[in-house]
Amino acid sequence: MKVLVTGGAGYIGSITVKQLLEAGNDVTVFDNLSQGHKETVSCPLVIGDLLKKEDLLKLNGYSFDAVIHFAAYTLAGESMQNPEKYFRNNILGGLNLLEYMKEHKIPFIIFSSTCAIYGTPEKIPVTEEESKKPESVYGESKLMFETVLRWYDRLFGIKYINLRYFNACGGSIDGSLGEEHSPETHIIPVAMQALRANRPFSLFGTDYPTKDGTCIRDYIHVEDLATAHIQALEKLQTTKESDSINLGTGIGYSNREILDMVQKVSGKMLSIIEVSRRLGDPPIVYADNNKAKSVLGFSPRYSDLESIVRTAWDWQMKHKQ
Repeated sequence: MKVLVTGGAGYIGSITVKQLLEAGNDVTVFDNLSQGHKETVSCPLVIGDLLKKEDLLKLNGYSFDAVIHFAAYTLAGESMQNPEKYFRNNILGGLNLLEYMKEHKIPFIIFSSTCAIYGTPEKIPVTEEESKKPESVYGESKLMFETVLRWYDRLFGIKYINLRYFNACGGSIDGSLGEEHSPETHIIPVAMQALRANRPFSLFGTDYPTKDGTCIRDYIHVEDLATAHIQALEKLQTTKESDSINLGTGIGYSNREILDMVQKVSGKMLSIIEVSRRLGDPPIVYADNNKAKSVLGFSPRYSDLESIVRTAWDWQMKHKQ
């Protein structure tokens, strides 16, 4: 297949591109490099911004069978401070992409969505039928674009699969690619950065109604996440039916369990400072992934906690000197 990957120089995007190439696909990355890294791309890279329609003209001369759309801002906290940035980029940028797809008759899109569209879930594990009540502008912007996709399917026949991620983590199995955000907000790399810099780690909330008092979340290895994108693309080509699917492991790990594993894998002790809860952090969130299993044939290979943390640590040690 000829696949256009927007945001393909980013964390999840670059590892998905790697898998697409290994499977023999013809891949082109479109990225403005605001969060991505040029050196992670080993296929044609078109530098451009989806907010600028004229930048999409740089793709003239290419032809595509499908799009995988990662390009978005993803920090929930920042989205509450700067909603205009998130609504503009995550919706208008996506609209420009869909108009390009319509004009060039590209029939399929896999959309990088999020479990943040559910807000605080009413039932655990979280199914695709859970009520949609985002608690951040980030989550709302992703839900709004899911609505846009539904209308572009209805009006123009562009078929989609929304992949609603839980917590992506880990590094590529060969150690070549990993998580590098600025700023970094995810617990595993933040804990590792604290270890390497010999500074304390702030643990938010130790009085939740959970087994050890800390939040429980669903962590999925980025390699498994990337594989699911390829499975979704193959499914969409075969069925030509739009859908929405949760991507998680169906297992929850607490923050303390994460920190214990970081210490085990690194062989170092964290200095942990217990601080009050963050506003809006629900006690327990993990996925019901039965639909991913039945529809995509999804079967996580690397999402046990030790594999997640070990691959993340290996990447840190190789690339963050």
